[in-house]
Amino acid sequence: MTKAAIVGLGTMGPGIAQTLLRAGMQVTAFDLSEDQRKKAAAGLTLANTVLTNLGTPDRSNGATVKIADSLKECVAGATLVIETVPEKFEIKAQAFKEIDALVGKSCIIASNTSGIPITKLQANVSAPERVVGMHWSNPPHVIPMIEVIAGEKTSKATCDWMVETIKGLGLLPVVVQKDVPGFVENRVLYALLRECVDLVDQGVIDAEGLDTCVSWGIGYKLSVIGPMALLDVAGLDIYQAVGSYLNKELCNRDTLSPFVTERTAAGKLGIKTGGGVFSYTPEKIAALQQQRAKRLVAVRKALES
Repeated sequence: MTKAAIVGLGTMGPGIAQTLLRAGMQVTAFDLSEDQRKKAAAGLTLANTVLTNLGTPDRSNGATVKIADSLKECVAGATLVIETVPEKFEIKAQAFKEIDALVGKSCIIASNTSGIPITKLQANVSAPERVVGMHWSNPPHVIPMIEVIAGEKTSKATCDWMVETIKGLGLLPVVVQKDVPGFVENRVLYALLRECVDLVDQGVIDAEGLDTCVSWGIGYKLSVIGPMALLDVAGLDIYQAVGSYLNKELCNRDTLSPFVTERTAAGKLGIKTGGGVFSYTPEKIAALQQQRAKRLVAVRKALES
């Protein structure tokens, strides 16, 4: 049995941990924050409910995710460690150094980083060939696609093991062939978000209208037909004709829009602070979480049918 250790219990940790547990792994998790360790139970319960609604097989044999009181306890005997600490290089580098000092020589160390090159993280361990990117998409207990990224020194055996492990979870591994910042999913997502924020910032459309346009226009199609396949559906000649003039008009700023920076400076970070682009009450947050989880489950079932 694979013994997995999850280091970091913020946004992604509980969902990842519960997914691995239901796949039959022995799972231990840890976070430096005692508050996050206490909150983890609710996140694990929510993830388990969603996985049940998805019809995901439960091979846990009644086991639960163990919340450790220390990093040492968390990674003891682990064959796989998944780092999912805050998205800052210095924090991740320190986590890698500490994990490396505590695990066995055959343990695979994976990072759930959203975009820091795996090659940079490898510099912080004694056996870089065992370090690999394992980028889950949020929410991790719903989205079945996981990016697998090799750094410059990641061994083929490590990548192959990770791909087969993800398949064993009943999920979809996608091998990213070059270790570029942001990998693939987030490079596409952030290109989209840059244009979306710019359109709202310019007053072309309001935030609600933008979301309706993207969700029911682009998103609806892309959930069934991928971007490259969509080129064939539309016709490469059409893409060439429209792209020849439209590409010049698209946002290409290499800085962040004031729409984002001004809100961040004011502490308006989104759901976590009760307001960002939109405003939220605790009741609205709870209702949105339930509604979105229900819809994501329904969409995944439909796509898998």
